[in-house]
Amino acid sequence: MVRMATAEAYGTRPHDMQALTDALRAAIARPGHRSSDFDLNPELSADAATAGKRKLRNAGVLVAVDVSAAEPRLILTKRSSRLAHHPGQIAFPGGKQDPEDADATATALREAEEEIGLPRDLPQVLGHLPPHETVTNFLVTPVIALIHEPFTLRPEPGEVEEVFRVPFDHVMAPDRYAIESRRWLGIHRRYYTVPYGPYYIWGATARMLRELAARMAGDQSPDHSNFL
Repeated sequence: MVRMATAEAYGTRPHDMQALTDALRAAIARPGHRSSDFDLNPELSADAATAGKRKLRNAGVLVAVDVSAAEPRLILTKRSSRLAHHPGQIAFPGGKQDPEDADATATALREAEEEIGLPRDLPQVLGHLPPHETVTNFLVTPVIALIHEPFTLRPEPGEVEEVFRVPFDHVMAPDRYAIESRRWLGIHRRYYTVPYGPYYIWGATARMLRELAARMAGDQSPDHSNFL
């Protein structure tokens, strides 16, 4: 198989920008199944189905690639340590879909404006990946967008502790990802990680990024058959 160049090949010169845009559009268009926290934990899926508790809520997150500087960088947030759910975890800007949101893209743009101060009309939305199912009963649509102009970061008080950027080539290299595990609800839960400096990127965020990395590299979705 001929592998597509990953994002590490792209700067932000005009011809490189077009190459990055084309690569992202091709990754979005590549056939594939939706990802899930259960990819690595099929026993959790079976337990939830047996219990009849899988009522999924729609959500949207913004996979925002900032191309306003010398090299493409991914914008991520660190959730406040005071939050009741997922305190201190690394996440995309985003959240659950409200009734007034037209679709997952509208949700992702609204939440990004609320959480980090990104004006809704600034991102160039390229498309989205198939929804990702989480163990917390959300169906999350990753919306892929480019940010061409600088903007003033305004972390939402009480919700976002920090907004930071990661080199896009770091999270687009499939070999940087590892599978780790910890005990969760009495069993070992396996999950992807892709740490960067002091930031421990893991769980659903890392799984969605791993899916995009595979697509950017021209690969099929990761094979999890050995966990079945």
